[in-house]
Amino acid sequence: MASLCLNSLPMSPSSHPRKLTDSSLSSLSSAVAFTNGSAGEGAVKPIVVNGTPPTVVSAPGRRIIAVGDLHGDLDQARRALQIGGVLSSDGEDLWTGEDTVLIQLGDVLDRGEDEIAILSLLRSLDIQAKAEGGAVFQINGNHETMNVEGDFRYVEPGAFDECAGFLEYLNGNKYDWEEAFVGWHGVSKRWKGDRKMSANWGPWNLVERQKGVIARSVLFRPGGPLACELARHSVVLKVNDWVFCHGGLLPHHVEYGIERMNMEVSYWMRGLSETDGSPHIPFIATRGYDSVVWNRLYSRDVSDLEVYQIDQTQAILEETLQVLGAKGMVVGHTPQYSGANCEYNCSIWRIDVGMSSGVLNSRPEVLEIRENKARVLRSRRDTFHELQVVDYT
Repeated sequence: MASLCLNSLPMSPSSHPRKLTDSSLSSLSSAVAFTNGSAGEGAVKPIVVNGTPPTVVSAPGRRIIAVGDLHGDLDQARRALQIGGVLSSDGEDLWTGEDTVLIQLGDVLDRGEDEIAILSLLRSLDIQAKAEGGAVFQINGNHETMNVEGDFRYVEPGAFDECAGFLEYLNGNKYDWEEAFVGWHGVSKRWKGDRKMSANWGPWNLVERQKGVIARSVLFRPGGPLACELARHSVVLKVNDWVFCHGGLLPHHVEYGIERMNMEVSYWMRGLSETDGSPHIPFIATRGYDSVVWNRLYSRDVSDLEVYQIDQTQAILEETLQVLGAKGMVVGHTPQYSGANCEYNCSIWRIDVGMSSGVLNSRPEVLEIRENKARVLRSRRDTFHELQVVDYT
C-alpha cells in the first residue's frame, strides 16, 4: 500500500527514492488536446495543455471560473462551485459547466474534515468536464506542500479519521485507486454518519487517532497515493492571458522557469530524486516567505502601505506579467476580509475569502473570466451577484 502511486504518468515510485533519468524527464513534458468532439462551423476549438503537470493552457473561447482556498469544507466547496455554475444543486455532484474551465487555487487541505472528499469531487468533475469540452485544473498551495513534508500541525482530528476511513475504503475496493478515489466524495457522508454512530470515546479513541496519523503519513508522504494525486497539479498555471498560483509569482520565479518549478514539485511529491538520496524539496516553489506558495506581497491591504511600497509592488507585478505575456494574475492564500477584490489597476485578483468554517466561514465567492472581462460572483440569492466587472480588452 505504501508504494501505491496511480496516475496518468508512466511511472510508479517504489518505497525508496528513485533517481531521475533523462528519459523520465522527457516523459513529463508533453502537450495534450481535448474537446467535446463537436465539429463543423462554429465548433469551439479544443483545449491544449502543455506540460505535465500542466503549465500553459490554451482554452479558446472558454469561460474561466477560479475558486480560492477551501480548507476541508465540502459544503462550502459545493456552494462555491454552484455559484460558479459548474456543479448541480441536486446533490448528485454533476458537472453543469459545459465547456467551462475551472481552476481551484490550492489549500484544499487542513483546517477542515473533508479534504479527500473535496479532492475526489474535483477529480470527478474534471472527468465529467472533459467529456463536454471543459476542464478542471488544481493548483498546489502551501498546505498541500506542508502535508507532503509531513507537517500536520493544522490537521483537524476529523481529517485524520477521514484518512483512516479512506484507506479502509480503498482496501474494500481491492486497491482500485481510480474507482476508490473518484467515488469517495459520494460515500464520505455515509461513512461519517457510520463513524459517529460507532464512535468510541474511551481509551481506544487514542488508538483510532494513531491509526489516522499513520494513515495520513502513508497517503501523503512523497510517493504515497495522495501525494501522487497532488503531483498531478501545478504550482503555477497560465491559462490564456491569465496566471494562476496560490501565493504569488515574482520575477525571479519566472527567470527560474515555471515549467521547471512545476516539474520539480511533481518529482518531489512522487518520491523521485535527482540523486540516490531523499527527494529534494523544491525551495523556490515551496519554502520561504517569497516562494510561490507562501508569497503574500500582492495580497497586503494597500491602505497599510506607504506610497513607495505600492509603487514597488506594482512595478514587480507588471514586470512579472510582462515577461509571461499575461494580462492578470489570480491568487489565493491570504483571506480577504472584504471579499474577493483586485488591486494595482486590477492586474492582481485576490480571491481567498476564507470561506471554510475552519477559517472565517464567510460567504463563498468565485471569480469569473469571460471574453476578457473579470467579475466576482456571489450567491445568486444575493442582491450583489456581480460585485465588480473589469474589461481587459
